[in-house]
Amino acid sequence: MDVRLHATLRSQLPLPNGVQLGRIFWPATILVSVYHLVACLAFLPWFFSWTGVLLAILGDYVFGVLGINLCYHRLLTHRGFRCPKWLEHTLAILGFCCLQDTPARWVAVHRRHHQYADEQPDPHSPLVSFFWGHMGWILVDNQELNRLGIYERYARDLLRDPFYKRLERYGWQLWIILLSWGAFFFGGLIAGLVTDETLLDATQFGLSLLIWGVFVRTIAVWHQTWAVNSFSHRWGYINYTTDEDSRNNFFVGIVSNGEGWHNNHHADPRSAKHGHLWWELDTTFLIIRLFVLVGLAHDVVMPNPRLAASPRAGRLATHEYQNLPTD
Repeated sequence: MDVRLHATLRSQLPLPNGVQLGRIFWPATILVSVYHLVACLAFLPWFFSWTGVLLAILGDYVFGVLGINLCYHRLLTHRGFRCPKWLEHTLAILGFCCLQDTPARWVAVHRRHHQYADEQPDPHSPLVSFFWGHMGWILVDNQELNRLGIYERYARDLLRDPFYKRLERYGWQLWIILLSWGAFFFGGLIAGLVTDETLLDATQFGLSLLIWGVFVRTIAVWHQTWAVNSFSHRWGYINYTTDEDSRNNFFVGIVSNGEGWHNNHHADPRSAKHGHLWWELDTTFLIIRLFVLVGLAHDVVMPNPRLAASPRAGRLATHEYQNLPTD
């Protein structure tokens, strides 16, 4: 039987061996809950401002596209292109502000996903359940993802860089998050005072920027990223025959700025370009092209020539993990 058809017809996937549903991972559970609850304040008129809404939209691109899509995923995980270290580290800080874990942890989990996609060891296959693939896997302890073991196997190349080692320290993590909160709140507070608003009005403006620019933006980026794991392994169309359930999901492809062309990505993981057909808009790749034009990126990995020449020919993706080279 064709492996792709076999994957579609198989029954519900068991949980990864290291998961015990009764062992809640409280740090992530509390963080996710608090951010969603605080973001609900955006529905209250007192916390609304059009500037805050604009910052949330811009922040989705600055932190989500540049930090997660471009840096965490295409640069650090798959080495789809190269750029100066100062730019890489700056982009990594933007990704860190999305609270999707440290760069090394994110890279390790995602590389494991590619090795075992839609098999039992996959950390977040939606074949377990849609909720599990979307966000449930974050809320439960998985012993197979303990930091020492997963780093040694999947992120050793990244941790050769002292910068990423420092980001593993909780003190650094806390300060980065608090500074990002302060930048939005105090930026709005000062802007309000400079424009002769009352202290109360300036405080209200600062809080609106914090709620929309940080909390609303963060959960929006969360769900965009999580939708790639859930929707794009359940619903969509196929350009290439692979040995897992990745799909190109039009909705996710648009809202996630190119990450939802997931079947293309699993067929050719190192490629920095995820949109292979002319109408598969890949905003993240357009930014990489812009970086190339201004001299900030080089050695961009393009889709396999055979795939580009015959996009519907079909290709069997491999599950073999290869430790990618570092700079």
